[in-house]
Amino acid sequence: MPVRPVLGAVLCTAAVLCAAAGPAAAGAGERVTVDPAGTVSKDHTVTLSGTYRCADAVGPVFVTAAVSQRDPRVKRSLNGGRAVCDGAEHRWQSSGTLTPGAVTPGAAGVEVTLMELRSTGGLPLPHFHAVQRQNVTLTGKG
Repeated sequence: MPVRPVLGAVLCTAAVLCAAAGPAAAGAGERVTVDPAGTVSKDHTVTLSGTYRCADAVGPVFVTAAVSQRDPRVKRSLNGGRAVCDGAEHRWQSSGTLTPGAVTPGAAGVEVTLMELRSTGGLPLPHFHAVQRQNVTLTGKG
């Protein structure tokens, strides 16, 4: 199994679990946004995008996204990606192929996390730079 999808799922799951426990507030000027519309293709690939800004990272930083429909407690992780924390605004995009019927065109809830893995005593622990939860509209594609 490819490493990138597994890493993305693990990071997004960790972000969702830690966010439920109450992530730290974002630093001044740090943020992540979600575009108001995403897509669902005929092969069940969901694509979301937006922007982020972060700074002062000492470990690797990832943008992770999860989508939910019908039951907001059930979040489906998309592939995560590395972030550059240089204080500038950057675009992010996250896609993932989900099981048929898991997500369909229409309203959806999205949670996007900008999370850093900081080594504490040799153990990488999550540090949240920003979290955004919002509703989007998923449109059919292809």
